[in-house]
Amino acid sequence: MTYVVGEQCIKCKYTDCVEVCPVDCFYEGENMLVINPDECIDCGVCEPECPAEAIFPDTEDGIEKWAELNREYASQWPNITRKIDALPEADAMKGVADKLDKFFSPNPAKQD
Repeated sequence: MTYVVGEQCIKCKYTDCVEVCPVDCFYEGENMLVINPDECIDCGVCEPECPAEAIFPDTEDGIEKWAELNREYASQWPNITRKIDALPEADAMKGVADKLDKFFSPNPAKQD
């Protein structure tokens, strides 16, 4: 088992989860994070830290497409190992439904 970042992260990108991850398995896109399933050790410390409630075990029903999305983009996006500010619209976008088709960006995060 591993953990997966889901749709709730899109346009929020809170990084509280990154700060507690002992193996630095988060990767940063332009408007969301993903978890590399090959690096995740299933410790679960990230799940309760997410203000958007966007992190799930990959055993949950219906999470398969998100597990694949996490795997795909973890190989393309840069690793993130420290907490940064959430996106400016994060609080307003928290809890918004159907974000994948409307807002997901496949672009990697801009590097400083």
